[in-house]
Amino acid sequence: MYADDEFLALSGIQHFAFCRRQWGLIHIEQVWKDNVLTVEGSAMHERAHDETVREHRGDMIIERGLAVHSNELGVAGKCDVIEFHRSSAGHPLAGEDGLWTELPVEYKYGRNKVTDEDRLQLCAEAMCLEEMFSSNVPYAYLYYGKTRSRELVSLTDDLREKVRAVFREMHTLYDRGHVPRAGNRSKCRSCSLKELCLPKTHNVSKYIAYVLGEGNGGKQ
Repeated sequence: MYADDEFLALSGIQHFAFCRRQWGLIHIEQVWKDNVLTVEGSAMHERAHDETVREHRGDMIIERGLAVHSNELGVAGKCDVIEFHRSSAGHPLAGEDGLWTELPVEYKYGRNKVTDEDRLQLCAEAMCLEEMFSSNVPYAYLYYGKTRSRELVSLTDDLREKVRAVFREMHTLYDRGHVPRAGNRSKCRSCSLKELCLPKTHNVSKYIAYVLGEGNGGKQ
């Protein structure tokens, strides 16, 4: 079990699974740079995270931007959308009558992926909800903005164990302050950090200082 001050950002598992170096730059070196994809994706998440209204649709409640955490995984974050469905097999929900089960829906800007980075994040959100509500979430959904479609994700034992293993590795690297090296892959072309991600540069902070004119290279 992790203490609150050891929590990592839940969404970091998506960065880590996509590229370990990208995760290290964002979450260890605190580097971020927007491109068209990240700006449009952020706008979609802001709409999904509108926390001003809890929608009631018959036997379903829609909650946006719900804060979640897990002491087992050592993470905290927010879910884009949670659908609570009235069910006799559910649990109490603050401010509502009856019993409810939860169904996470994670919003993504692009298209369905063959790789698992989005599914890992979704599964981590479900595992947080299970710990918080003492419940069971057997499946959840990914919503992709480009195709305006939902993907049903079965939260299998294998996927859950992969989530645990990935977060263990993330905690180890974070505690060491270690930013992994980059690989030369086609996905780097769409990464907003590609100009700051130099495989031959061991200390990213020094390179950033150089670019901003704060290092020796900035002298006139």
